[in-house]
Amino acid sequence: MITQLQEAWKLPDLRKRMTFMLWGFLVFVIGRHIPLHQVDSAALERMLGGGTSENLFSLLNMFSGGALKQFSLFALGVMPYINASIMMQLVSVAVPSVKKLAQEGEHGRKVMSAWTRWLTVALAFGQGFGLVQMLRSAGALQATFGATVGIVITVAAATMFLLWLGEQITEKGIGNGVSLIIFIGIMVAMPSELARTFELARQGATSWTGVALLLTIFTLTIMGVIFIQKGERQIHVQYAKRVVGTRMMGGASTFLPMKVNQAGVMPIIFAMSVATFPATILTFITTDAQWVINLRNFVDTYLNPSGGRWGWPMLISLSLYFLLVVLFTFFYTAVTYDPADVSNNLKKWGGQIKGIRAGAETTRYIDRVLTRITFAGALFLGVLAILPTIVPLVTKVYTFGLVGGTSLLIVIGVAMETMQQIEAHLLMRHYKGFIN
Repeated sequence: MITQLQEAWKLPDLRKRMTFMLWGFLVFVIGRHIPLHQVDSAALERMLGGGTSENLFSLLNMFSGGALKQFSLFALGVMPYINASIMMQLVSVAVPSVKKLAQEGEHGRKVMSAWTRWLTVALAFGQGFGLVQMLRSAGALQATFGATVGIVITVAAATMFLLWLGEQITEKGIGNGVSLIIFIGIMVAMPSELARTFELARQGATSWTGVALLLTIFTLTIMGVIFIQKGERQIHVQYAKRVVGTRMMGGASTFLPMKVNQAGVMPIIFAMSVATFPATILTFITTDAQWVINLRNFVDTYLNPSGGRWGWPMLISLSLYFLLVVLFTFFYTAVTYDPADVSNNLKKWGGQIKGIRAGAETTRYIDRVLTRITFAGALFLGVLAILPTIVPLVTKVYTFGLVGGTSLLIVIGVAMETMQQIEAHLLMRHYKGFIN
């Protein structure tokens, strides 16, 4: 990896792209330190779950690159755009006319992109207002009506600026700009967390054995994520020969790749949103009625996968969270990967899976293989999702939150994707052609 980066830096074009990407990162880091309004840091820290566990607010904080924790300019981050993209993806599957539009080449992509941007604007205003209300109900923010309107407009505009910055990084830099903004936001906090962990161990507040165990689990988790992310089932496909004009085409043999983790990080995000939905709704209820108190205690005890003491309540909440991740993995895979479409495309271009008839039998075979490999990916995502809660209890180290969960999956996925693009640029520039 280091060798590839050194070779890329030697090429003027790639060095220019990488420099632009670094300047974009600098703009983002500066923006996340510009404060919006004075907040109660202790109340905000309680909302975020202490920083080591995952709940809805820590998820928002992660997608804002830590800006929510400081309640700074980029407090919403790119979360409205991510939500808008997910909604448009689900609509394109559920509504036939939108699905047909999405398949109309460049024109369809431009229209879908425009709809996504407008939906992002609406969600940015809505989520900005919701965020202010949640902060006020938690006692973390005291703001007048005028200040509330100003904050909502500011965070919505900052979200759209981040979206524009991400598009510029995608066009003039390397990799997916929005993903890289999330990546750098997560990685910015890593040095300080490591420094704080080693400082506590040096002072005796944390044992060196726990730190060593934490680093071991962290390393093994990274290896597991890379293994699953790179893992795929290759189905042998044979294309029949056919005559096109006066030329014989086809006759090639290739593979149909099917990834083990087809759904990516989305099942964990969906599961976390559903698991924390009751607690989020209860934050808007300010009454001290006994039934509300009992309901809050029940939700915090049995429906909170992000913290608490080890025991049956935590075991139940983690089991429910694990089950949600598994179910959403199958759901999102079914939404994004249609075996019938793959089968029809193979049949259209004269492709056939060895030993399987084209048509309905091919669809059933692909669906059966997809179900089996998705089961393995779902189990891994489920384990990865509950690691941020279990690891601190095992290691007794509560100052490092990058072990498992959404953060680690995003960091490794974006790093692998960016390195693949750098490698593709290097191969393209070092290609000499057949004549030479």
